Amino acid sequence: MSQRTVPADIQARAADLRERIEQANHQYHVLDDPTITDAEYDRLMRDLESLEAEHPELQTPDSPTRKVGARASGGFNEVRHAIPMLSLNNAFGTEGESEQERFREVAEFERRIEQTLDRREPVFSVEPKLDGLAISLRYEDGVFVQGATRGDGETGEDVTANLRTVRAIPLRLRGKDWPRVLEVRGEVIMLRKDFEAFNDYARKHDEKTLANPRNGAAGSLRQLDPAITARRKLSFFAYAVGVVEGASLPSTHSATLQKLRDWGFPVSPEVGTAKGFKGLIAYYHRIGEKRDALPYDIDGVVYKLDDYAGQQEMGFVSRAPRWAIAHKFPAQEQTTTVEAIEIQIGRTGAATPVARLAPVQVAGVTVTNATLHNADQVARLDVRVGDTVIVRRAGDVIPEVVRVIAEQRPAHTKAWHMPSHCPVCGSELLREEGQAAWRCSGGLICPAQRKEALIHFAGRRAMDIEGLGERFVDALVDFGYVHTPADLYKLTLDDFLEMKRRADERDGSTPETVKQGKVATKWAENLIEAIQASKRTTLPRFLFGLGIMHIGESTAKTLAAWLGRLEFVRTTPEMVLRVLPDIGGEVAQSIDGFFEQEGNQKVVDALLASGITFTDEADPSPRLRQKLGLDVLLDMANVPKLGPKSTKQLASHFGDLKSLQDAGEAKWITAGMPSAAASNLKAFLADPKASAPLHEAEAAMQRLVDAIPQTAKAQTAPLDGQTYVLTGTLTSLGRDAATERLEALGAKVSGSVSKKTSVVVAGEAAGSKLDKAKELGIPVWDEGQLLALLAEHEGGA
Repeated sequence: MSQRTVPADIQARAADLRERIEQANHQYHVLDDPTITDAEYDRLMRDLESLEAEHPELQTPDSPTRKVGARASGGFNEVRHAIPMLSLNNAFGTEGESEQERFREVAEFERRIEQTLDRREPVFSVEPKLDGLAISLRYEDGVFVQGATRGDGETGEDVTANLRTVRAIPLRLRGKDWPRVLEVRGEVIMLRKDFEAFNDYARKHDEKTLANPRNGAAGSLRQLDPAITARRKLSFFAYAVGVVEGASLPSTHSATLQKLRDWGFPVSPEVGTAKGFKGLIAYYHRIGEKRDALPYDIDGVVYKLDDYAGQQEMGFVSRAPRWAIAHKFPAQEQTTTVEAIEIQIGRTGAATPVARLAPVQVAGVTVTNATLHNADQVARLDVRVGDTVIVRRAGDVIPEVVRVIAEQRPAHTKAWHMPSHCPVCGSELLREEGQAAWRCSGGLICPAQRKEALIHFAGRRAMDIEGLGERFVDALVDFGYVHTPADLYKLTLDDFLEMKRRADERDGSTPETVKQGKVATKWAENLIEAIQASKRTTLPRFLFGLGIMHIGESTAKTLAAWLGRLEFVRTTPEMVLRVLPDIGGEVAQSIDGFFEQEGNQKVVDALLASGITFTDEADPSPRLRQKLGLDVLLDMANVPKLGPKSTKQLASHFGDLKSLQDAGEAKWITAGMPSAAASNLKAFLADPKASAPLHEAEAAMQRLVDAIPQTAKAQTAPLDGQTYVLTGTLTSLGRDAATERLEALGAKVSGSVSKKTSVVVAGEAAGSKLDKAKELGIPVWDEGQLLALLAEHEGGA
């Protein structure tokens, strides 16, 4: 069968896509100067994949679409290195009076080269010692054909398919002057940000985390399925060459690295040259100081005699080159013992378990604490007080426990469990549904959350206290003027002036005018005025300002619209809150839990006592009548075999819980209830622990119904049940104004696009929400259509 001829324009399109993709890879991985977005890169890749799928004749070995190859069937084949991949001798710093003594091994290494070559202060190529997996890449006629691990130096494993998934590795060399055969050696690594992102995802999805970036790189590269490797972001840096046929290289190692850059290989930007012993040690110190700021892990630096003729003359000893040495930094992992596991409460209330450790030196720093991330991570690692653990500190990352040495565990240790209450304020710790995180529910009284709570409370979308920014909040809390938001309303002009004076003295920033006795007061007067003005507010702003977990502006507006008054928001239990639109079990539990805390209740009382009033409090919505009833209660009880049909029948026959209980099982069955469901309901109501929330919810329902005027009728707003999403810049009225007007007509304005979205309004420079709307087939309007809708309904009103 003859091979199809691909039209010339299709061939040109495929070639253009390959060139653009490879150029993007070069810009990103080699030059560290990306010129297109990730989304644009993905689009180019999808276009090329589609072309090659439609025209298989276009597929080439060096196409970027070959980044994921076939799955290995059982294991990896062996590859024998034509030139052995040898290890380097190591040098370690020792205690001494001078640098010559502290770095004796490096001094001897440099002196030996001077004496052998009869050369003063030889020039070295210097580079960071990357902490990853050493590999070799073979190119024939500029095309990548095989990749292998170092293995034992003589023989490695063929991981070609997996290496194709590493974007930083070119599948075809750039330029035209490369050798016919070229073997490039380097390190596959996992950048710190990619390591952290992988572990964050793993912890959230209850999957196994990686111990460190090096293990991440090595483990990812040895996956039998290249698709798994492709999902783990790996990087690569070239640092040497092996076999070279058909061309000659420059005479120095540093010039060769530049050649590798020209051919499309990433080379660490930290490589350079140094002269003599002093140059080597200066480089060691320079990289050591930058170590924490580097985007990847290193465990030292490498010194290589720069000129190849000198390397050849120096030769090898004990299977290691005499012309190169690795100068190691202090280890970033050490073992120590866990003395205690305590809870640390963050600024937003997140409860993080922290291991208190026997002091240990890690990467030159004494470590006494290490994060355990969350309760699930503690359970996965099974960390216990008394355990011997491996602690890691890399870069500026907080030290963490990465593994327990189980064989050294003392007898009679006990598994650790999250405590029930906050160690700072005593409020209950609550776990978010379906999440690993636990949080302190004492948002308004917890000292650990105090500053964050005050900044949120004073924010523009909450109580809108203009001028009360982070700097003033820090000082007010640090000097003890404010403990809860209610204290803001007790502050005097003298308090603010004294606070400012103390803060300036502490920071050494007292203005010259103040030193001369001239104290500005206008700023403090403005703050007092703004605080007083915030007393007259709306119920949604106040509820949002309290900082209740999961309560954003939209949910605060829902609570106000349906329950009408703060007293009902405070006293309505979780079971009743769940009947309100867009308030599920997790949100209802958060609201109920917040107001159950005595400390939060006291702060709310103090805020009301300070004179805060609401301009929009009203009676509960008449629409609640349709949502509150015995059938709703019984549906939420989740009694086995009791379905919606039966709950409606019971509600129509008995009306309330007392009448239902008084009637008894036989009458339930007579009313049409299946006997199995009747038996289950009887057992449920007989259990005080199970039925108590039902009675509490019914009482709350009755309070709400009683508060609705008999004459009030449920009215439907024009846009009830519709959800709008705004994206981009709305030039005529602005996003905030558009939101207010839509909500006044009964619509919900959401911050994210989903299948439930009715319309997306796209202004100028609309972002990813517009793409999502098109993907889901949701109507997209411009600003003119929105204005027409508002004019139509507001005019009718």
